[in-house]
Amino acid sequence: MNLTGLPTLKRVASQARWTILALPWLIAGCVTPVEYGEIPHSAYVAPERCNPAASDQVDSNDKPLFFVTSRLPNCLTENISLLNHRGDKIRYGRFAGPRDVEREPGKTVRAIPLAFSDSQQWWTNLASNMKAADGRVLLYVHGYRETFFTSSRDTDQIARLANFTGPAIQYSWPSQGALFKYPVDETNMYWDERNFRKFLMQLAQLETTKEIVLISHSLGARLVLPSVEYVDRNVSNGDSSVISNIILVSPDVDTQDFERDIAEEILSDRRVRNDRRITVYASIKDRALSLSDGIHGYPRLGYPRCFDPFKAADLKARNLPERCYAAHPKYTEVIDKAALTIIDTTAVSRGRTGHSNYLQSAPACRDFAAVVNGERKPEGRQSTHLGHVFTLPPIAKDDKPDHLAICRRKE
Repeated sequence: MNLTGLPTLKRVASQARWTILALPWLIAGCVTPVEYGEIPHSAYVAPERCNPAASDQVDSNDKPLFFVTSRLPNCLTENISLLNHRGDKIRYGRFAGPRDVEREPGKTVRAIPLAFSDSQQWWTNLASNMKAADGRVLLYVHGYRETFFTSSRDTDQIARLANFTGPAIQYSWPSQGALFKYPVDETNMYWDERNFRKFLMQLAQLETTKEIVLISHSLGARLVLPSVEYVDRNVSNGDSSVISNIILVSPDVDTQDFERDIAEEILSDRRVRNDRRITVYASIKDRALSLSDGIHGYPRLGYPRCFDPFKAADLKARNLPERCYAAHPKYTEVIDKAALTIIDTTAVSRGRTGHSNYLQSAPACRDFAAVVNGERKPEGRQSTHLGHVFTLPPIAKDDKPDHLAICRRKE
């Protein structure tokens, strides 16, 4: 990159290529409406199993995981499903990881077993499970292009990968689960912020809650961060430090917004002293965030592109990678605790998009599992010229890790 600030031909070509690829994605997302459907939404939720009584019990051994959702359920069929429409209210339930289910003789499908719970009964069961696990709870919020099936699958994988002993909850908002519906997903995510922040507030104020491990992926970070900020300002007992371990995986968040507003509030001096920290997983090979970067015009927190060409030139002159990251909050430097840690997974990126390294790449999976379990400095990281940024080094040529077995740890 030259000192005039003009991008290189390579950069221009890359932007042009992604712009061309994005055109049908943008056009389809902007002009294709979300259809209401042929059935009144009220009919979907009319059956009793959509509205369980407090006396109705769910087999926790069969469905060990918890969910909260604002999706519209379909209770008209034998097997309850969760649609991509907005629901009429927040619903609670239990689920299990994917299983092969026989829908008709000789034909099986991969499905998520689930059942709704009465909200009061759900909170009672959650509190009981948390008490048995020293008050620890894992809360996962998915990102763009997810269905209830995929977010349930990922929640189950995260809990197994980290060998998490407390209850695991997924919060499922009405993502469309479709490539061409990014604008719709953004709209529904913002629509759901009120629901999520009220839920997070209640979870944080639960008497048995001692530590919330809050994980978001991609667009989910834009739901999580303002909600944490809301709880910090409004929690009745004045203490929101139970939201202590926040993990943002491939966050589709404006980097400058994060630095200026979000980090200063969420990572305040007092909260960091109470063990609040944020871990970010980022990659310059993340194609999904590269596209989001191009659409929004400014770098995303999970995609360390240098917006400032002079800064990029300086890094190049120092023989350093041309990657720019969110800055560590200055006011926390006097505290002997890391408020913000960024892990660059570029060298170990896997998959078609490089957007889910935490569940697909063995080194990233190991690091992520350690962070979920509270480790501050897991083995295998390499330091950089920035004290709060680390990289995961490339896998040695003679090392052939079984990514699938490591990342999809079986019970």
